Amino acid sequence: MARKRNRGNTEVNAGSMADIAFLLLIFFLVTTQIATNKGLTMVLPPKLDEPPEVPLNEKNVLKIQLNSANSVLVEEDILTDVTQIRDMVYDFVLNFGQMNPTKKGPDDMTDNEVFNSLPGSMQSYIRSNLGSSKSSDSPRKAVVSLKTDRGSSYELYIQVMDEINAAYYRIYGERVGLTSEEFRKLNRNDPRQRMLYEEGKRGINKAISLAEPTATGG
Repeated sequence: MARKRNRGNTEVNAGSMADIAFLLLIFFLVTTQIATNKGLTMVLPPKLDEPPEVPLNEKNVLKIQLNSANSVLVEEDILTDVTQIRDMVYDFVLNFGQMNPTKKGPDDMTDNEVFNSLPGSMQSYIRSNLGSSKSSDSPRKAVVSLKTDRGSSYELYIQVMDEINAAYYRIYGERVGLTSEEFRKLNRNDPRQRMLYEEGKRGINKAISLAEPTATGG
């Protein structure tokens, strides 16, 4: 009669499995990069109990509104192509309709000094196409006002904000011989790139006003 072979103990020793699982958990926690949502990079002003009344000439304010139907209105006219906002803001900011000889602003420059600091191509464009008395007096007075409806989509709001910012980056970039995207990517920790960044913005600060959203349907 054949003997049964001793096959040994077939059970798996799981005593160290908990330690292995714990080490794997630590490994994945250390090496995994968790994606985070990033909002718009904006510097908000300090909160004031009573905001100061700042009178603005209507021609120095470019009004952009997003209504509850997700339509874009520029100066109350419906705009079908959102990408046109970039050129509109560019022309509005650089209009130089009525230059003031007084030095003002953090850069202590006159409007004429700002205009003369622009490259020849930009000056020629302004002389040929802009300078309207019905548009902004100068870059330091130009304000882009964006007002939303509580029913308008967040995606459209971001798209419009991107176009407004792109217009300013285009101005700054052209001023120092860069594209808008190259200017946006300047590393301000690098002395040379920071110099280009500051020169591009000198006398032309970004002025975007975000109005309080209206009720749905407004």
